[in-house]
Amino acid sequence: MRLTDVFAAHRPESIALHRPAVIAEAGVNHEGSMDTARRLIDEAAESGADAIKFQTYKADTIASRDSPAYWDTTKEPTTSQHELFSKYDSFGPAEYEALARHCETAGIEFLSTPFDVDSAAYLADLMNVIKISSSDLTNLPFIDILCSYGKPILLSTGASDLWEIGQAVDRIRAHGNQLALMHCILNYPTAHADANLGMLLDLRRHFPDAVPGYSDHTVPDAEMTVATTAALLGAAIIEKHFTHDKTLPGNDHYHAMDKHDMADLGRRLDELWTILGRFDKAALPGEAPARANARRSLVAARDIAAGAVIGPDDLTWKRPAHGISPRLFDEVIGRTAAVEIAEDDILRWSMLQ
Repeated sequence: MRLTDVFAAHRPESIALHRPAVIAEAGVNHEGSMDTARRLIDEAAESGADAIKFQTYKADTIASRDSPAYWDTTKEPTTSQHELFSKYDSFGPAEYEALARHCETAGIEFLSTPFDVDSAAYLADLMNVIKISSSDLTNLPFIDILCSYGKPILLSTGASDLWEIGQAVDRIRAHGNQLALMHCILNYPTAHADANLGMLLDLRRHFPDAVPGYSDHTVPDAEMTVATTAALLGAAIIEKHFTHDKTLPGNDHYHAMDKHDMADLGRRLDELWTILGRFDKAALPGEAPARANARRSLVAARDIAAGAVIGPDDLTWKRPAHGISPRLFDEVIGRTAAVEIAEDDILRWSMLQ
């Protein structure tokens, strides 16, 4: 599924849930290696993810040298954002163009979050949608620039209050861009108890025109509980950190999914959508035997003579539903028996005048 298809399918007034598009958030887990980046693309495609997303920045434009860490330093010991970003900011236009071409060959959609104006300028031509990080939700001038490319916007909402989200939404709406709001908790990793998936419902209530989504920073469990629950709450896009090796040190490996996890998530989503089935209530063909045999018909409670006027005491209701339905009880009362009706006979219209 392409992400633009998700926007096209969104109907604010509908109760129907759509199987979410899944973004494998590779970030900078390539750690500056094009071979690793291509491997991440191939494994994300193999796992069934719909898109893979990188992050594009330069340390000098994203963080000052006095920028303390906000991640778990027992997993990623670097204490300065600038220092950490400096490790993985070597890719530029040529590398991302090559990665976008590799995505096309692999059959997976390419994305990369731009964190500066220069990155946005060359990435915009490579992507169908533009992702805005939670960290830039209040960066209204940058939002203006990103919206100027006229593409749908995925906006993460981590660490934000509702009024801040409202300001960003108003800014994006003023440009006329389609919008997806991604519920997100900016803890790395996010404990299941802190996932607060109920906030998805609040975002849907306040911004019904926006496509609902979820950017997941929890450690995946065997049941994929958090991501599948988000899907059942309406997330039409799920973004999950992705790596080729969860045992590697660093900020984005230990709480990521690998290709096996991602494939398992896809299977569980497929199973969920099989279970959900239709969203318009109707009897199914497979229920026809039950409709015919487990429902009831009007039945003579005693012998009824031909010519007798049928009263309430003449009738009861029993299985199967091969005769007149009990819902027509009032239409039968007061009619005349056209033939002799024996006790326990199932009533049919041919028996009545």
